[in-house]
Amino acid sequence: MPRTAFVTFLLVAAMTFITRPASSQEPPELAATPPMGWNSWDAYAETVSESDIRANAKWMAEHLKKFSWQYVVVDSGWYVTNHSAGTNAANAEFSLDRFGRYTPAVNTIPSAAQGAGFKPLADFVHSLGLKFGLHILRGIPKEAVRKNLPIVGGSFHAVDAANTSDTCPWNPFNYGLDAAKPAAQVYYDSIALLYASWGVDFLKVDCISDHPYKGDEIRLISQALRTTGRPIVLSLSPGPTALDKADEVSKYAQMWRISDDVWDLWHSDTQFPSGIQNQFARAAKWAPFSGPGHWPDADMLPIGRLEPAAGWGKPRATRLTRDEQRTQFTLWSIFRSPLIMGGNLTLCDEWTESLLTNPEVIAVDQRSVGNHAVLTTDKAAVWLARPADGEGYYLAIFNLDAAPQEFRYSWKDLELPAAKYNLRDLWDHKDLGSFESFTITLQPHAASLYKALLSR
Repeated sequence: MPRTAFVTFLLVAAMTFITRPASSQEPPELAATPPMGWNSWDAYAETVSESDIRANAKWMAEHLKKFSWQYVVVDSGWYVTNHSAGTNAANAEFSLDRFGRYTPAVNTIPSAAQGAGFKPLADFVHSLGLKFGLHILRGIPKEAVRKNLPIVGGSFHAVDAANTSDTCPWNPFNYGLDAAKPAAQVYYDSIALLYASWGVDFLKVDCISDHPYKGDEIRLISQALRTTGRPIVLSLSPGPTALDKADEVSKYAQMWRISDDVWDLWHSDTQFPSGIQNQFARAAKWAPFSGPGHWPDADMLPIGRLEPAAGWGKPRATRLTRDEQRTQFTLWSIFRSPLIMGGNLTLCDEWTESLLTNPEVIAVDQRSVGNHAVLTTDKAAVWLARPADGEGYYLAIFNLDAAPQEFRYSWKDLELPAAKYNLRDLWDHKDLGSFESFTITLQPHAASLYKALLSR
């Protein structure tokens, strides 16, 4: 039997015999802490190649894995065969299998030849001790609907699942699915099983969490992933996800975006792109909904080199100052956002690497509780948390102003009992001494992060 036919036989057999669990709850071990990894979009956009993915994965394994970074995520366009058409192009051409499912374009992912899909690349990532992720758009390829291709695992065809009046407003590739049609679940089951057979550990689904929000499709995709029996983290994009959907997205996904795309600018007056300063008020609102298995996502870290093909704007070094980059990492950590690096890892300089490999700061993101904003204004923010496995407090101070500021607080101002506290600067790894109150001067858009312990 030819290899492609054999793979199809296995998929059909699996679809026939798998039964769905009755519970909609995710296993508690899935995304027990905020996921940490790298995503190809900020540096490569749709042009990322297999050699690029392998190189970034190797760099992560060698430099970041011991600091808990683990996911390597291939973003949009891995199925586009003519990248010269441009990003989200109306005349894009695609690689599909005979069941209407996108497959990796072999001109950019050569190991996908002969029906292998992403399995060889995922196997390589796994061999490094890392995990493999993919980006998809919700829905079904328009090309599959035009050809009315069959859906594996049943008697349905593409037209039986599609809602041809529903298209993503910023990407023309797919039709949405009609959740009222049984074929919709069967189609999502079919792609989830395909991804599981490739070894996918993380699935980012786009055009689903806002503009427009598609709760029914979130449910279908979540159900499909559970059907596979493989633990696959579900990430929803883009935001801003509405706060009144918090319970629903917490039930069905492990990550969901709290804003539209964040890029390397301090402030934005538009929804897209969003800036670092814009995230403070959003994070303060979303912090109560963070916890094991469900993480509001402040988006990627557009730091380092955003090249050779930035997902927005021209290829460049990040436009964020070093203070702004440290501020972003500090807010993401004290908020407990997933940490997804967007810059080209293979071009990281020593300073960028030091930003990504500070174990004391990463511990705040991975192992803290009670995270909340004490103060959020246009000019300043203060956040507090506690170590999950130890004494004391984590304290973050942010200067959101364009001028230096001096901050003076009593411990009561910071929601701490009046006492003497020993302070440790987590960014600089320095014990600063014992203090009865708190005073610091911060440069524009700068942040400080401390661990405070009661003096004995």
